[in-house]
Amino acid sequence: KDVRSRFWATYSQVAKEHDDEFLERNNSDMDIVLIFSGLFSAINTAFIIAMQPNSTTPLLLQIVQNTSPNNSVTSSTTSGANSSNGTWFQGLAYVALSFSLLAAFGAVLGKQW
Repeated sequence: KDVRSRFWATYSQVAKEHDDEFLERNNSDMDIVLIFSGLFSAINTAFIIAMQPNSTTPLLLQIVQNTSPNNSVTSSTTSGANSSNGTWFQGLAYVALSFSLLAAFGAVLGKQW
């Protein structure tokens, strides 16, 4: 073999080793992103569900008011989700959930590529 063929054979071997190492490292990084975004999305979704206003409480209060003879039950709507801070917090939670799902989508696309 001449010098050029040895050079290209060596170059091909070194490039393949470098590419394999790069793909292995990035594949494990994308696995970590998928795990984190999955856990974060699950926890964030639980918080979003917990922040939703309880629609059964006003209905139950109305039923109790209509059925009680003395109408002594007062209806008080104390839902923190309707306040300005609650609305902002819910909006931020939805934005965080969207970004987490977008990160998971990007990681899946990267793994399939």
